[in-house]
Amino acid sequence: MRGLIKFLRYAVWPLCFVIAVFLPGQQKSEDPIQLLNRLAGDWVLEGILGGKQVTHDVTAEWILNHEYLLLHEVSRDRTKSGDATYEAIILFSWDTKANEYRCLWLDNTDGGGLSVPIARAKQSDESIQIAFPAPYESLHTAFKYDKRTGTWQLLIDDVKDGRPHRFGDAVLRRSNNPDR
Repeated sequence: MRGLIKFLRYAVWPLCFVIAVFLPGQQKSEDPIQLLNRLAGDWVLEGILGGKQVTHDVTAEWILNHEYLLLHEVSRDRTKSGDATYEAIILFSWDTKANEYRCLWLDNTDGGGLSVPIARAKQSDESIQIAFPAPYESLHTAFKYDKRTGTWQLLIDDVKDGRPHRFGDAVLRRSNNPDR
């Protein structure tokens, strides 16, 4: 019995102290680059965008010396001429000085994406909350990572008259396509 008490006193209690002191400090938000690393790869996006059920293929890869994460999103739906009904090129980077992500979102819906300032995004736990500048400031977009399933949820709200209207709710799952 004395051996057990001695063991608890000199081994287990100090270990409990170390865990109690240092573990809460470890519960910070994930490293922003590591969060982007989780987004790299081949994905299938499925869900509702603009009131329509959609399926898009998304490829995300690091480019330019690991400075930017490039996402290429292409709808599986086609126009009469055979073009994708939706296609986007999205660039993410991490600005260390500003402690935020930067995002350039170019797609085939409006044009003029290069004339709009770069969007800013804050990291909050396991998500990237994008704030678009004018004239798209009403769009609130979030990429939320689920560690348990290894998936991302894409939520897009269009805020009008101070009230959010859900424009998009989709999930990105790793692609099972060996050709991708």
